[in-house]
Amino acid sequence: MDTYDIMLYVSYALVGIGAVVAILLPLIKSLDDPKSLLKTGLGVVGIVILFFVAYSISGNEVLPKFESDPFNLTPAMSQMVGGLMITTYILVIVALVGIVITELNKAIR
Repeated sequence: MDTYDIMLYVSYALVGIGAVVAILLPLIKSLDDPKSLLKTGLGVVGIVILFFVAYSISGNEVLPKFESDPFNLTPAMSQMVGGLMITTYILVIVALVGIVITELNKAIR
């Protein structure tokens, strides 16, 4: 094992620790104010509902060249990827519309 492998594993560990801390510390802080935890829960439920709507309208067709090695893509996996892509598109559009509305609101005031 050379230096590159060691640094790669260290970076994996640091990303994992950062993700755990980024999730746990706001949860611990929100225990002081349960209303903020409710708002966060409603946001997560909204995104999950959006994903299931996007998943239900996405297709599950797979081209023959992706059914074999190295992809081994199944119709269920194809539908999952389609649902995630549609969810991402919708969230990006909502974010951009929100930015434009905010900037227009600030320009008017």
